[in-house]
Amino acid sequence: MSATRNRKPLGQLLIERRLITEEQLQQALQQKERTGRLLGEVLIELGFVTSDQLGQILRDMVGADYVDLSAVEIDPEALSLLPQDFQRQHGVLPYRLDGSRLYVAMRDPLDIKTIDRINLMSGRDIFPMFAPMPELQKAFQRLYTLSNVARSVLLEMEEVRQKDYVEDAELSATQLEMLAEDAPIIRLVNTIIAEATSARASDIHIEPREHIVRVRYRIDGVLYDQMEFPRSYHAAVISRLKIMSRLDIAERRRPQDGRIAFSETGDREYDLRLSLIPMLFGEKAVMRILDKKGTLIPLEQLGLYPEQLHLLQEMIRHPHGIVLITGPTGSGKSTTLYAILNAIDDGRRNISTIEDPIEYQLDGINQSQVNAKIGYTFAEGLRSFMRQDPDVIMVGEIRDRETAETAVQASLTGHLVFSTLHTNNAPEGMVRLDNIGVEPYLIASSVIGIVAQRLLRRVCSACSAPVKPDPELLKAFGISSSEASEGDFRMGRGCVQCSGRGYRGRVAVFEVLPVTPRLRQAILERSSGESLRYLALEEGMIPLFEAGLRQAWGGISTLEEVDRVLPKEQTASVLRRIMRAA
Repeated sequence: MSATRNRKPLGQLLIERRLITEEQLQQALQQKERTGRLLGEVLIELGFVTSDQLGQILRDMVGADYVDLSAVEIDPEALSLLPQDFQRQHGVLPYRLDGSRLYVAMRDPLDIKTIDRINLMSGRDIFPMFAPMPELQKAFQRLYTLSNVARSVLLEMEEVRQKDYVEDAELSATQLEMLAEDAPIIRLVNTIIAEATSARASDIHIEPREHIVRVRYRIDGVLYDQMEFPRSYHAAVISRLKIMSRLDIAERRRPQDGRIAFSETGDREYDLRLSLIPMLFGEKAVMRILDKKGTLIPLEQLGLYPEQLHLLQEMIRHPHGIVLITGPTGSGKSTTLYAILNAIDDGRRNISTIEDPIEYQLDGINQSQVNAKIGYTFAEGLRSFMRQDPDVIMVGEIRDRETAETAVQASLTGHLVFSTLHTNNAPEGMVRLDNIGVEPYLIASSVIGIVAQRLLRRVCSACSAPVKPDPELLKAFGISSSEASEGDFRMGRGCVQCSGRGYRGRVAVFEVLPVTPRLRQAILERSSGESLRYLALEEGMIPLFEAGLRQAWGGISTLEEVDRVLPKEQTASVLRRIMRAA
């Protein structure tokens, strides 16, 4: 369906039809400016117009009627034509397929670019319909997130309500404990955790809002809404988590951290790291899920390209020195470290680790857990390890000068040290050590190499299909249509295996930087991170962006993922290398 480009603005049409006043329009425009939301959504929220009235205007403008998603039956075949991620991101929901015509509920049926993109992805003629974003979000939750088990638990709580669940933050510890021991609350908390482990979630977020509590799961690095429940249950749910992790149930003003041991059917055991922080409407809970029997990935299967793997293997064969793995939280640094330790464990060396937390249990390796409450820190553990005749030491993270200097001294006295840093790329690792307070001459003489990494979502293999890349994205990347035709770009259509998301699992991308003589000299001269990066690229380092683009080029991930996760750089030279490699 094509839209008329020379049309009057929506606000002007509403005034002309006397549905709103000029004052109401100005009020809505001010709120639109503050929130960044669409004008139609703001007008509905303020109560100035109804969804039906706005739909009538849009129909006259572009032929887009209002559709009540709660009253229509969603066609699964239509739904499967667009990945869930795309639907949520763009506020669209394909709900009916009639021959070659695809009916799509849209928050903005005037968005020609999105309509063209849907046409390209689905291969159908698009018939846009209007649906406000709150109604779309309710439909997403109904279709994608709430399981039958969770739904039955919430229904049970609504029907029974044996306890007086309240929002009052001044309940006594005794009252909170009684609420937390209520059977429906226990079932709700257990269901939230069990479904997170079943969905392969890495984190659970329980977030109180003014009237509801939102539960979200982080799956493959992205947060997804899972369920909502009335805020009146919030105090009981948080109290239940405190009891499970042995925290102070009466403390609601200060952050608290705890651990929960959770067992699933099939003898799978999980360690949940609970963090509670007071927010505007109550305590927010985040649980990090660690699988005690997680699968250890071999070094060769991490996703390193052959030339990167060779460089890393050379690094870890050194008898002494420091190898650093860098990246933000959740970028897979621990998985890489465990793969390295497993690769070098030949049974003839004393390998010791100090971690926070211990994410995997490794046979044959001595693992120690940080305990800040008794002063057992990374630095303290490192000093103690030096009296235990170690050959290889792994420090979970270098956070401060004391830990960094102790690690450097260990590497200079004949030990091989592995650790992590939080930096954006590999060359910045040297700058970070300098900022922490390590002298440049110590960095230059101790650091063997630095590996930076990120995780991209992997296209679901069960529903992967060829796709023409988004022209706007190609333009942003500086890739021409003829160049793009050389790649094998793919996307997941959405299926049962990936829960309609189009992605399942993740693939790591790396930049591996051995410290060469030129880099050592630059470190001694305290060169900037940017200068070190240019020098690293001259020395042949494959940057993260190139590694990510290779994954999209080969259909393993997507350009959208590369754009979401990685900074763009030097596209022309990157493309030449990728096309030569292909």
